[in-house]
Amino acid sequence: MNNILNIASSRILKGIATEELDLYGAELKTEIQKKFSRSLFIREVDTGSCGACESEIISAGNPVYDIQRFGVDFVASPRHADALLVTGPVSLNMATALKRTYEAMPSPKFVITAGDCALDGGPFKGSYYVEGGAGRIIPVDLHIPGCPPKPLDLMLAILSAVKNLNNKKA
Repeated sequence: MNNILNIASSRILKGIATEELDLYGAELKTEIQKKFSRSLFIREVDTGSCGACESEIISAGNPVYDIQRFGVDFVASPRHADALLVTGPVSLNMATALKRTYEAMPSPKFVITAGDCALDGGPFKGSYYVEGGAGRIIPVDLHIPGCPPKPLDLMLAILSAVKNLNNKKA
């Protein structure tokens, strides 16, 4: 038990100091408030991934990162979303669903792809059942590289996307 307490109190989480995480988080929260005057709502769509990107996205909401405290909420309906987060290579049966999800979102909206598969199909590129990356189906504003990208990378990409919204308000 003492070992666990010592590790938890070390103020280092997977190579990142919690002070640094809190600094980026505070900046993210400020930018979201400036642009939206409320939380940022994201709809995540898995277009055929292996599940690794989703695992990291879920980790972004765990008690270590707790992205929700910085004003980022994941929603079930695209009609409530400000942003679309796409993971996985776009399989043939998900291409129409991805396009319809994007079209159902109110404007202004932006799209972030996460992981190498969502960029260009990753190792599934050229497969008979893969359309390729999400950019072939919908316009993509920002890509988070990695296989899979880490929760901090996700947070920094959202910060970058929100900063580049050209002072649009939802």
